[in-house]
Amino acid sequence: MTLFAPAPRRRSRARTVGWAFVIGAVVLGILASVLPSPYLIEVPGPVYNTIGTQKQGTGKDAKDVKLIQVSGHETYPTAGALDMLTVGIQGDATNRPSWTSVVRAIFTKSEAVIPVEAIYPTGTTTEQVNQQDSADMQASQQSAVAAALVQQGYDLPTDLEVGVVQKGSAADGTIEKGDVITAFDGTPLTTNADATTLREAVAKHGTSTPATVTIERDGSTKDVRVTPREEQGAALLGVGVTEKYDFPFDVSIKLQDVGGPSAGMMFALGIIDEITPGKLNGGEHVAGTGTITADGEVGAIGGIRQKLYGAREAGATVFLAPADNCDEVVGHVPDGLDVYKVSTLDQAVTDLQTIADGKSTAKLARCGS
Repeated sequence: MTLFAPAPRRRSRARTVGWAFVIGAVVLGILASVLPSPYLIEVPGPVYNTIGTQKQGTGKDAKDVKLIQVSGHETYPTAGALDMLTVGIQGDATNRPSWTSVVRAIFTKSEAVIPVEAIYPTGTTTEQVNQQDSADMQASQQSAVAAALVQQGYDLPTDLEVGVVQKGSAADGTIEKGDVITAFDGTPLTTNADATTLREAVAKHGTSTPATVTIERDGSTKDVRVTPREEQGAALLGVGVTEKYDFPFDVSIKLQDVGGPSAGMMFALGIIDEITPGKLNGGEHVAGTGTITADGEVGAIGGIRQKLYGAREAGATVFLAPADNCDEVVGHVPDGLDVYKVSTLDQAVTDLQTIADGKSTAKLARCGS
């Protein structure tokens, strides 16, 4: 009888080990679903037609508001869409996605996993990042207006307006936010290109003697004396300047609750479509992305893959991508979306006119060619 007694005990141990693995797997699964990861997830965000409207307000006060509003210049009918695209972020500086969500995102074509620090650098808060995004959007909208008007042949007088005076810097207490710098050591400064000239002039002047900075403040012009200081190996005044435009007519962009600079090119195209006869896009559903400078240079943006999928989901068939993003575009284009690479606003306009006129697009630049 005792010859067979050990067998049940072996089965009992095997059964115990099996249950241990099952319980362990369940516990790991639960932990993976609730423990935060050190990552964020990029997903396609809302899409806005720059020549269309956005629902603004709440409840009974909600209404459709035209995104581009022009006064003082004739406007023309538009059709189709010139979509600007956004990227949604799952998680923030303090609330991060679970490991389960991260694993799912890795295997989802339209999503991307990025480190938290890519959006929220160490020491920054969600509020600070949102404030910077809002400032970037405001600046990009002004650049979009300037780029559109320059592309249409307008000569835009510009000034260098002080946007920031660093506390404790050489300029602190002498130059104020809102001052317009018109000259440095007698050299006139009138355009954004002169922002670089200002830095070069300060560097050339050095830190040994006071410099004469000519400013406009409260309607009057005066010279102030500032001695640049050496910071991080360079002579600096400690001011940040932005371009202040004198537009020949009013163009307002009424987009709400969207931040970042990547809508610049599409707003510039929307403005051109609004103020010129005909339909720039030929009535097609076009989407695109890219920063813009006043002289029409199109720059790279983040989240291009998510924007490609967002564009296709919104119904776009044509996509304008910054040339500098092409390495991220190749291999990630959704079916049914025709992508063209652009590096300037002029090129984007030419591409759209070619498509609108029904001409061959074979010679238009594309990513990967």
